[in-house]
Amino acid sequence: MRIHDLLRGLLVAGAIASATAMPHTGAIASATATLHADATATLHPGAAAAATVDHTRENGIGIRLVDAPLQARADSRARSYIVDHLKPGTVIHRRVEVSNTTDSPWVVSLYPAAAEIRERAFRFAPGRTPNDLSTWISTNRREILLAPGARSMVTATVDVPKGAAPGERYAMIWAEVAKDPPPGGGLRQVNRVGVRVYLSVGGDNPPAADFTIDTLTAQRAPDGQQIVSAQVRNTGGRALDLSGEVTLTNGSLTAGPYQVRTGTTLAPGDAGPVIAPLTERVPDGPWHVRFHLESGLVRHTAEADIHFPVAGAARMAAATMDGGGSLVAALVTAGIVLPALAAASFLLIRGRRRARHDAAP
Repeated sequence: MRIHDLLRGLLVAGAIASATAMPHTGAIASATATLHADATATLHPGAAAAATVDHTRENGIGIRLVDAPLQARADSRARSYIVDHLKPGTVIHRRVEVSNTTDSPWVVSLYPAAAEIRERAFRFAPGRTPNDLSTWISTNRREILLAPGARSMVTATVDVPKGAAPGERYAMIWAEVAKDPPPGGGLRQVNRVGVRVYLSVGGDNPPAADFTIDTLTAQRAPDGQQIVSAQVRNTGGRALDLSGEVTLTNGSLTAGPYQVRTGTTLAPGDAGPVIAPLTERVPDGPWHVRFHLESGLVRHTAEADIHFPVAGAARMAAATMDGGGSLVAALVTAGIVLPALAAASFLLIRGRRRARHDAAP
């Protein structure tokens, strides 16, 4: 019996949407949005400094990555972002498509700018702020005029200097439109939408991406919504954009799967919580939780037993990841016990043979 049937009528508010638009206010009103897996980022030039990720193909200016490395075809991140590992002195080209689904023509500016991973999120620098990576990126067209309903292909080139130091760097390739203030004054509206760039520089072998899920915690928000939180550590050499789902079981009862709130990005060596809000109210437990997370081709599942508190957060529960803890323990046990059993069997057989030999006339 599924918990959905057992607890019909106890549905609460839907999943909390992840923030994909980041308005900035100041002398220039602006907004930014970034591509998320399998979505087209779209901005609305006529709106008051608003940009959204378009799942319904609303009118707007959109940008999407067209090219990805052949060897990364199975990596969902590499289909949405420019994710690559290059030697110093390497040059690559990637195409992006810029589209105008509004009823008006728009002049779209294209340029790279700096980005960083800070506080477990991919952060965009203001305006055209440069960093190392953004200075290595150029576009074959810096400005395009898009008629209503038009699309245009733009080639971005990444030229890594021969003396580039090893390490991972981050940037954005932006498509930007601006709307002048009305007569009599006001703010100039600047809207932009872009494609992330994750570039690792080094030798032949790219650093591996990996992570651990150390603990799972049951929480209750002030409004009563139940949340499962995972403490995740980036143990690899590449940044992670984490997504996934959570399933709860208790005997014959099953709740979920509930989607992980996206938007958590961990730099190499970083650690932090990843949460999954429950979209329906369930009994407090106990529950056995399976917390599945992935970033590109790296996927892990952790399990633990939890109980939702009346308020706040319960005590962290140590997580068993991918059966790894049990499997390692089993292998260690096997490595110690099986040889011992084999040795005991050998001695026993040898003892019996010697006894038969001594008893022989």
